Formats: sequence, structure tokens, C-alpha cells
Amino acid sequence: MAFLSGLLLIDCPASALNNAGKDEDANTDNATGVKAVKAKDGVYPYVSAQAFRYWLRETVKKEATWTATPIFREGKIAYTDANPIKYAEDDLFGYMRAPSKKSDAAKKRTETGLLDTATSLEDGVTLTRHSPFKVSTLISIAPLKELTRDFGVMARHEGDPVPYEHQLYRTTLQGLFSLDLAMTGRFYHIQRTGFKHLDAVRIQLAEEMGLAQCDDGKAYELPLGQRLSRIATLLKGIATINGGAKQAIHYTDVSPKFCILAVAKGGNHLFSTSVTADSKGKPEIKLEAVKEIARVYKDELLSGIYVGLSQGYLDGQRKELEEALRLISSQEEYGKRITFIGHPIEAINAFLDEMGKERELWLS
Repeated sequence: MAFLSGLLLIDCPASALNNAGKDEDANTDNATGVKAVKAKDGVYPYVSAQAFRYWLRETVKKEATWTATPIFREGKIAYTDANPIKYAEDDLFGYMRAPSKKSDAAKKRTETGLLDTATSLEDGVTLTRHSPFKVSTLISIAPLKELTRDFGVMARHEGDPVPYEHQLYRTTLQGLFSLDLAMTGRFYHIQRTGFKHLDAVRIQLAEEMGLAQCDDGKAYELPLGQRLSRIATLLKGIATINGGAKQAIHYTDVSPKFCILAVAKGGNHLFSTSVTADSKGKPEIKLEAVKEIARVYKDELLSGIYVGLSQGYLDGQRKELEEALRLISSQEEYGKRITFIGHPIEAINAFLDEMGKERELWLS
């Protein structure tokens, strides 16, 4: 089994990327707060994993190589088509779909054409797929003493202006992501929660499309080329991701300014201690932690270590980072493995080049 571990930093010079609704501590009724964790040492703004995954889905759905899944709603519930064979989104982001016996749900399925064989669900079957792609909450690397409040007015009309206010912050957000490479494009049909990916309808589709069986007939797999294409689109989407709240007045570039990624045999994240905050709350790359990972996991790492660092961001740390990567690539203590440093887009493209060469090992 092979798992991709990645860490990314988003620079937020003056941002409000994920709102939390009404700010109950504000002096006005018309006030919006941001999501933040309150701790003894201060306030940590964050972006929820759900929000980040939404940004990513919206980013990659514009790509020709990506297939977004349709969403259906019946009353107070909503679900995707739960068809990972047809839709890359269902494949990589997972799903849960349970049959509904309510009369209004059956009527809705009839009205929307959900009774055709392309989207129907086998009677009495619940489908669940754990998301092969996982992402953490993106949280500030350092606490803030308080959140900033910005006051404004709606004044494009005659009469008194309408006041409002909202919170914002200046910080760096750190997030972790992981991808179970072997599970991408592999779909089980066994009676186990999280592994009942296909019902009889979707098994029939797999047979018609000639998908190969694997794991003693318990699962079907897409061709390697299609699996690689889905992974590549997802990772390139991370490098160019866009989204976030309050962009009209704060315009924060949410694409990562720093990232580090590698593939290992185990699912535990490799780089969770690789970045901390210095005394001023600025990001500090922990080079000894990166070298320790290369040394301790020398026999578990399956790939090189790829670093994306935009020019103009953390320039004072680039030279020492380059030296640390040179040691990892040249000394037996660290496995003499491939290392790369460049722009985050270049780093992900370089990683994808290695994945193309090692695809049979990593995706098996």
C-alpha cells in the first residue's frame, strides 16, 4: 500500500476565508464572524476541511479530465450518484447513499429520472466509500491576540447608510492532506462499512466496461492510465486552488505558497511537524524534522521528497532548505533519494513524473 502525504501553507495577509455566521460579540446586529478556535494562548483562525474540499472540487470540475458527480436532493437529504466508475469526484472524495422508502422521495426520483439504470440503486442496499483523499482543518500556525473588526456601510442609496462589520485576520494557515493511492480507482463490493462501493447496478456497469477484477474478486479497478489521470488532476488542482469567502474585498490567493509531499508505505502523515511558527508568528520550516523523516523512514519511503516554495515567500529560508535537500539526496543515511525544490506547481509536476514511472508499485 502507498499513501501520499502532503503539507501546504496558505498566506493570508488580510483575509476572512471561512465565515461562521453572525458575530455575537459585535456591537452591531449586522456583523459577520470568521471561524476560529479560542485557546488559552489566543485565537486561531481556521478554514474547515469541508470548505477546502469544496474549493478543490470547484477548481478541478473545470478540467476536461475530471468528471464531477451530479447531486440529487430528496426533501431534507442530498446525495451524489455514488458511482465512482463514472465520476472521479465520487472516486476520490467518497460518498454515502442509502435507499429512501419515503413516498416523496420515490416521487422525486421519478420526476428527476433517477429510476433509470444509470443512476438507480439496488433495493435495500446502502453504498459507502471512505474518501481516499483526506484533508485536515487549515489552521493558523500561531495564535492571534484577537481578530480584527472592519466596519463598513452600504451607502449606494438615498438616506442613512446601513452599517455592517466583519472579522478578518492576518496569518498563515497550515493544512495536511493525504491520498490512499491504491484505493484510487479501486472499488469494492463486499459487505463492510466503507467498502460497499458498488451494488448490482454498478457491478453490471463494471462488467460492461471490462474493468479488471482484483483482490480475489472483491473489487474492480479502472485502467492504470485513468487512475493516474484522476490523481494528477486532483494534485494539480491543489497547486492552483482558488476560492474562499470575502474575495471581493480581501482577494486572498489561496493557492499554496509552500508545500512538501512524498509517498510512503504507511498511512500516518509524514510532515505534520515540519513547519512551526517563530517568535513573531511567521512560518519556520523545521529542517531537522524533514531530515529526520528521511532518515527514520528510509525504508518506508517509496518516493523522493518534493518541495514547492514560491519565489518571494520565505526567501530567507530557501538556501538552508536547499542544503538540507542536497544532504538527503546525497547521503546514504537519508537513503540518497530524489529531492526537488521549485514552485509548488513545478514540485507537483515533478512528483507526477515519478508517479508515472512507479505507478504499478504505488497503485497496486
